[in-house]
Amino acid sequence: MSKGRLRHIALSVPDPWATAAFYKSAFGMTEVGETDSRLAEGVFLTDGVINLALLKFKDEHASQGKGTDYVGLHHVGFWVDDVPTTAKAASGSGAAWLMGDPTDNSGYEVKYTDPNGIIFDISQGGWGGAQKNPGEADNPAPRDSRKNLEKFADRREQATVAVQKRAAALETA
Repeated sequence: MSKGRLRHIALSVPDPWATAAFYKSAFGMTEVGETDSRLAEGVFLTDGVINLALLKFKDEHASQGKGTDYVGLHHVGFWVDDVPTTAKAASGSGAAWLMGDPTDNSGYEVKYTDPNGIIFDISQGGWGGAQKNPGEADNPAPRDSRKNLEKFADRREQATVAVQKRAAALETA
């Protein structure tokens, strides 16, 4: 069985750009891209090891049972060496499949719930900004190469300005 490496955390938030501006300002995280998929709009950040997805889900189905108004931890992701082998081990341990092809190593990720109903992903390709094996020579870069989307430029700018205003207000107080 392959060793799973926790490399992805996804938060469900009402405004991914405001949340991203906070994490970039407060913790120096780096933005690695945005998404506007059938499931969610969002921003992806990294600390250099872990990918943090800040997502606003588009509908109830896309939210995978959490609801579109849910705010908090949505799911975690494990970078694995072999998706089919890990999928069998997870299912055999009590996980329930949600979406993605558990027999395909080339897919982006496969989603499951653990016996408590907590959603997790397994991926053989990793997530943007994450490192599979930090500090090791065998440390492949993920194939995910997200970019910022022009359609979200105003939201990015508004969120950045709001964080800068809050910081300036603290400096003058």
